[in-house]
Amino acid sequence: MPERAHTLILAFDFGLRRIGIASGNAVTGTAAPRRTVAHGPGGPDWPAIDREVRDFGPTLLLVGAPYNDDGSPGSIAPAATRFAEELHARYGLPVERIDERYSSVEAAAALKAGRAAGTRGRVQKGDLDSAAAAVLLDSYLRQPQRNDA
Repeated sequence: MPERAHTLILAFDFGLRRIGIASGNAVTGTAAPRRTVAHGPGGPDWPAIDREVRDFGPTLLLVGAPYNDDGSPGSIAPAATRFAEELHARYGLPVERIDERYSSVEAAAALKAGRAAGTRGRVQKGDLDSAAAAVLLDSYLRQPQRNDA
């Protein structure tokens, strides 16, 4: 079986206060939350993102594209686009975008279910952001035939 061109993927759930990060493997079809980094008036915490990219060694970066329910770009869409462009400029890796509508809702439901089942403790805001990034990545991995094989 030939190896996929983009085996290791880092996904980013972009927000104006925090950026959730998740990692995934296209061969195994798995996605998992990693961490959340700060995003403040001075911009994203690039040193923390640098460490994630260096430590994980992705071949593809995935950034959520914020859309409204009606499919129009969300209010932070321009900032998310700039973030995606900066990722590409900094790391020279391909960057793909994925619709992130409802990813936070899905992540919150999964975290709440985990807490109710007793498999996790109190949910922090950062947990939601990295879980949303994992939802984005899982959705990407489940898409039928992508152009990376």
